[in-house]
Amino acid sequence: MFTQTWRKYLPVIQILLKRSAQSEQLLQMNHTDFERAAAGRKIRYSFNNLELVNARMNNQSKQPPFAKEFAAFLLEDENMKRFLMDKHVEFSMTNAFSLSIKQHLQVAVQEVDEAITATDNADAPE
Repeated sequence: MFTQTWRKYLPVIQILLKRSAQSEQLLQMNHTDFERAAAGRKIRYSFNNLELVNARMNNQSKQPPFAKEFAAFLLEDENMKRFLMDKHVEFSMTNAFSLSIKQHLQVAVQEVDEAITATDNADAPE
């Protein structure tokens, strides 16, 4: 339903995703774009904590259809999907059509395990 609307904002979302590695990014969108696409239907446009981890939706069951459609749209784009691999990104959208993009640092579990093992081995009495 909102594919055309999201397509309009995709280039800006891609730029903000790259910048989100430094700090949280906000995109203020035009409410009339969404209201036109909804064709008069009452839809809840807000969502919180939509997490994409390694280009997969993490908390899918808790999200409204609007958020699921947004995530599906992002993952349909091959460039976006490649960018989101090996990343943990969180999206939230307010009723005022402000999209928040946060990128969380993702430490490889294997690296952490190796560091813990190395520390344990160094501390172990002989």
